[in-house]
This record gives sequence, structure tokens and C-alpha cells, in this order.
Amino acid sequence: MNKLNRTQLLPDRPGIPPMAKMPDPETIDISALADSYAKGEIDLICVLGPTASGKTRYAVQLAKAIGKEIKGKAEILSADSRQVYRGMDIGTGKDLAEYGDVPYHLIDIVPAGAKFNIYQYQAAFAKAYADVRSRGAVPILCGGSGLYIEAVTRAYKFDKENGMDPSLLPQRTYYIGTLVSREERVARIDRRLQERLQEGMVDEIRTLLKTVPSADLIYYGLEYKFVTQYVMGELSYDDMVISLGNAIHQFAKRQMTWFRGMERDGLKIHWTKP
Repeated sequence: MNKLNRTQLLPDRPGIPPMAKMPDPETIDISALADSYAKGEIDLICVLGPTASGKTRYAVQLAKAIGKEIKGKAEILSADSRQVYRGMDIGTGKDLAEYGDVPYHLIDIVPAGAKFNIYQYQAAFAKAYADVRSRGAVPILCGGSGLYIEAVTRAYKFDKENGMDPSLLPQRTYYIGTLVSREERVARIDRRLQERLQEGMVDEIRTLLKTVPSADLIYYGLEYKFVTQYVMGELSYDDMVISLGNAIHQFAKRQMTWFRGMERDGLKIHWTKP
């Protein structure tokens, strides 16, 4: 059974890992991909990528295109460790309107303040995955949480008592990575941070603090850590923006390093420009 070997790259770990050379982009043949799924050669499509790489928009476009190919539907299962929480919308970038008429799963499934762990995610994914497949729809996993992605596509067993039955999880995943240049990713992260602040991210966190302890919000990291510290008077607004921006850039680098590590472990990721 696969063994977790990149825990040192989890988002809460300090330091910025070195970046490998950017992979070369491919053109994804949607018709061939749909055909491979229909033939049983693959049983899940996974769209992954670092934050601000356009993976959600790409996954939605892919779902619509595959739906046309099979004259049916494709549905999206989220692999985002924070979008599972209700009320944490702007800070996690849910952008639910972006899905349009494409069904999505594993978003808003537990209340903010709850501790949702990887075992629970595995179980929730297995249930949603079986539901999508039972209705003849094509499942598309989309997210940037490498641990969550690998836990369900590589059937991780964490111990004898809590391990998920591998037969309930995908066996033949086709991985697609959304690729943007470092420069473009940096610009997108900075632009998106300003947009989220303008959309009311601070007010969202003030509202959450009425029912969720500050320590719990800080535990979720990134936006919820630094904006909570600002609201609690521990950071000035300018310091919050600078610290948060730096943390998101570091997080994106760690995500990319995780995905390249998956490739070193032998997984093929088809990188494409969304």
C-alpha cells in the first residue's frame, strides 16, 4: 500500500521548497478522454493545480465538453481541504456561480469550526463517487489539496482500523494539471487577494468569529489565519495584506512541489494551459 512520504510539504510547514523546471504543456483530446472513460480504461478524471491556476474553471469547461461527448453529464467532486466548510466562502474561493449547471460535491458539507480530517474526506469522497457513477455521470475530481487527491486516487490506508476499502475508490485515474507561468501565477494571486478583500473577506471572517473561536479559524491557515489576526488587533491591515500575500505565494509553490513529487513517484500528470 502507498505510504505518505511528502508530509513535510503540507501547507502548515515552514519554508519554501525549491521549484523544479516547469513541465511542457499538452493539448487534451476531450473526445479520446471521454472514449477512454466509456471503455473503462480510466474511472476518474482529476484536475489538479496550484492556487490561482484556473483549475476550477477548467474543470467546469471539461465537464461540459465531456457531457456533450457522452450525451450525458459529468460532475465535479472537490478536493479542497477548506471548501468543505460552510460559511467559509470568499476566503476559500468557492466561486460557486462558476459551476453553472454542472453538479458539484464535497463543498459545504460540515460547519465552520469543525475538525474535518482526511479519513472523513476519504469516506465522503467514496460515497459521492459511487453516487455519481451509479447515475452514469463522469466523475471529475478537482482541487489543489495534494494529500486529499492522493488519499482517494491512490487508496491510502492510514492504519488497519481507519483504512478505506480500496475497491470503493478509483483505480485508474487520469490526471490533468493546470499550468501557468510563475509570473502569471504571482500576478493572479495578488489580483485575486485584492478582489477577495474588496468582496468582503474581512466581514466574512468577522461574522464567523461570532460563532467560531479565533483559534479554530487561525487553524485553517492562510486567509483565515491572517485576517483573523487583523480583526483581533494582532496585525495592522497593511501587515495582514503583505503577510497573507507572501503566505499564499509560498503555499502555491508547495502545492506545485507536491504535484511534481507525485510525478517522481511514477504518476503521469498531463499538464495543460487552461
